[in-house]
Amino acid sequence: MGNLGSIKNMFRRIKVESEITGDKNQIATSEKILLPGVGAFDAAMEKINAAGLSDILNKKTLEDKIPTLGICLGMQLLTKSSEEGKLPGLGWIDATTVKFNPDNSLKIPHMGWNTVNIKKQSPLLIDLPDEPRFYFVHSYYVSCRDAADVLTTTPYGIDFHSIIQHDNIYGAQFHPEKSHKFGMKILENFSKI
Repeated sequence: MGNLGSIKNMFRRIKVESEITGDKNQIATSEKILLPGVGAFDAAMEKINAAGLSDILNKKTLEDKIPTLGICLGMQLLTKSSEEGKLPGLGWIDATTVKFNPDNSLKIPHMGWNTVNIKKQSPLLIDLPDEPRFYFVHSYYVSCRDAADVLTTTPYGIDFHSIIQHDNIYGAQFHPEKSHKFGMKILENFSKI
């Protein structure tokens, strides 16, 4: 679902080997998983379920504890559910995905560059350039139940959770592959975890 080629190009640019796959055997030997996504929550979960990937993703992430990063819709799939759909999410983070409910002055989707406010340090945030900003395109955002899972917030009518972490599981609401040096640093940091 979405931005696979751009992400692979960004990894190539930072000299990190990566593979685009939906093959269970390749996922089974992965050292890290990046779950990208563009589109609707239910359509993405249907694709994961139809491909029979839930079990191997759960094993690698929850049992083997390999670093896993969800970006944009991929971050939302880490949650238990979404107001956008009816299907359950992967449920790896105690969180839900909710629709922006802004006043009339804010446009939805939230689209364009915005800053992040660091709430907690993490290996994902090491050596970020000053005043980090990222490129966002989304109408829904993740709301974590446990504040300990929130690494950054971003202002858009509310301060929404823009980067999250629970153990080996990370999520970023923005598109790192479109976020120049800031996104490049996030992907580089993830590659080193």
